[in-house]
Amino acid sequence: MRLLRLNDDSEFSLVEFVGKNIPGYAILSHTWGADHEEVTFKDLVDGTGKSKAGYKKIRFCGTQAASDGLQFFWVDTCCINKSSSAELSEAINSMYSWYQQAKICYAYLNDVPSTKMFSRSYLFDDNEYKAWKECFLNSKWWSRGWTLQELIAPREVQFYSKHWGDLGTRHKHRYLIANHTGINEDILDKGYIGKASVAQRMCWASKRKTTRVEDMAYCLMGIFELNMPLLYGEGDKAFIRLQEEIIKASDDHSIFAWTSEVASQSAFRGLLAKSPSEFQNCRNITAVYAGLGEPYSLTNRGLRVTLPVL
Repeated sequence: MRLLRLNDDSEFSLVEFVGKNIPGYAILSHTWGADHEEVTFKDLVDGTGKSKAGYKKIRFCGTQAASDGLQFFWVDTCCINKSSSAELSEAINSMYSWYQQAKICYAYLNDVPSTKMFSRSYLFDDNEYKAWKECFLNSKWWSRGWTLQELIAPREVQFYSKHWGDLGTRHKHRYLIANHTGINEDILDKGYIGKASVAQRMCWASKRKTTRVEDMAYCLMGIFELNMPLLYGEGDKAFIRLQEEIIKASDDHSIFAWTSEVASQSAFRGLLAKSPSEFQNCRNITAVYAGLGEPYSLTNRGLRVTLPVL
């Protein structure tokens, strides 16, 4: 794992750590701008990133981490050498645990303006709070696939506005976030998702989007505690493959609780959902298990499952 360090001369350096001897670090969660705006691994190596808009995010992250007593921090745009497919695959498979192990996560909502309404000391009236809430929850940060794990996994999440104004913590806004995302308040507080059903976890992602089709499956691997190879180019098959991996690891029948988005039900299709959006009505579906010693499985001829007769 590579971490960034803010040096005495206010420049950044990359430091690589192997194994479990990783120091405490802060981590950044954000939505990407255009490719030419973000500082890449190559930019840091070549020293060509200072003129890019994304450099300000790195600068803030380093400064805030130092303020929080942390020497190291991690930013996805430049701590991963994406020109190496092997390194990219390893990073995506490790992403959830990296956010989980961070001391604090800075969530940068670059489309939320900084006004006096966001000040810690400012008291809202009802109309101002309604306006604040709408602005906060309309940020595109809430609609991206990758930010789901970045919301849940870290032990602490601190939100910031466009000009780095303090927007409060995940804990402070847990009730608001729970209503908006469907994620239980207890999960937001403690980060333990073990009791959430497969259908509920899919529901959390049902209204989120990713730029690449395959990433809609890959961004959920940590949510389901799974690892699998990345095969960019497989398209929608990535989500089918994710569900097959879930079935191998879990007996939870709620994976079949999805509802087709196609108006006509006459067309034949398989037992698995085509995307998380087909789980959008599954917020309250709890885990359902066979309760028998014999597990179910997918075979080349379909689903093999033993169910009790009532």
